Amino acid sequence: MKTNFVLMALAIYRKYRPKLLSDLIGQEIVSDVLKNAAKTDKLSHAYLFYGPRGTGKTTAARLLAKIANCQTRQEDSDFRKEGEPCNKCRPCLEIDEGRALDVVELDAASNRGIDEIRNLKEGIRLSPTSYKYKVFIIDEAHQLTKAAFDALLKTLEEPPEHAIFILATTEADKLPNTITSRTQRFHFRRVPIQSVLEKLEKIVKEEKIKIDKNALDLIASSSEGSFRDAESLLEQVISMGVNMTLEAVEQVLGKVGFERTNTLTKYLIEQDLKAALDYLAQISESGFNLVQLTKDLIHFFRRILAYKFNPALEKYFSREMTDDELSEIKKHAESIKDVDKVINLTKSLIKAYSQMRYSPFTAIPLEIAIIENLKD
Repeated sequence: MKTNFVLMALAIYRKYRPKLLSDLIGQEIVSDVLKNAAKTDKLSHAYLFYGPRGTGKTTAARLLAKIANCQTRQEDSDFRKEGEPCNKCRPCLEIDEGRALDVVELDAASNRGIDEIRNLKEGIRLSPTSYKYKVFIIDEAHQLTKAAFDALLKTLEEPPEHAIFILATTEADKLPNTITSRTQRFHFRRVPIQSVLEKLEKIVKEEKIKIDKNALDLIASSSEGSFRDAESLLEQVISMGVNMTLEAVEQVLGKVGFERTNTLTKYLIEQDLKAALDYLAQISESGFNLVQLTKDLIHFFRRILAYKFNPALEKYFSREMTDDELSEIKKHAESIKDVDKVINLTKSLIKAYSQMRYSPFTAIPLEIAIIENLKD
């Protein structure tokens, strides 16, 4: 039975990968610019895609590789005006399946030295085997060595007509200006949690997977705006073959769901020491990660305090939280009677978090922080 779950997980990972630029949820500006460039056949020889993990950078790079080499686009001028790949011709299918010889993907995290770039340069000199363009995708580009950057720079300065370079990174500030100045730069924004949740809901509906709404909310929130992380977490839960209730998903992920975090927050704001310690003991007894819980509490209190002083921040929080979570933020902000106490509690939680990460007595710093702030 478990094997079936694993096969389904693999199918989900491949089945729901975006096939068109229009499918890049949350990256509409990037999508529109690249589509317009494709419509007019003005693709650049070098791109830099940067932004948080799991936001579609590598996926967009593969889509660009398909667009550049799509046979239908090359033969049909009307279709070319759509600025998208056909996903039916040989190059499109080969690139989707990861067996295109003229699309070279290099993970700079594990291949970061001068030798790899030299090998890349040798490959660049050769004409494509069967495509119009050779596309070189360098993931985690910020991890290349200085010598590797120097070698890459010479190629970017005088690129062959048949080559397209796409650098993807989560840390664009670590790339030399000499490299970034020779690329077209595209910023991939963190995806709103609501968008992640909507995609997960679509997946479980089409795959006929039964899972509680609160459990799906937890998976979406745990992804921190990363589609890739959300899908991986969903795959992890499915592969376990568990009954997908909130409690079961909490156990699989080792993370407390929003409902528990929200309840503990309520006790803390109400200064109910007995209830807070009792509830924390229940959470600890259930085997949840208290370090992660403390981190979640810090983020939660940060938003509560920020909203308390500036309700206009709601438009930003709506990108990071579900509607139900945002509603609770508002309720907590309105219920605060002594702002200074909540500020001091948040400071204590931050201190406790730094201690818990390296302490064999994980629960103690959190308990002390709660006692010190609620004992009066």
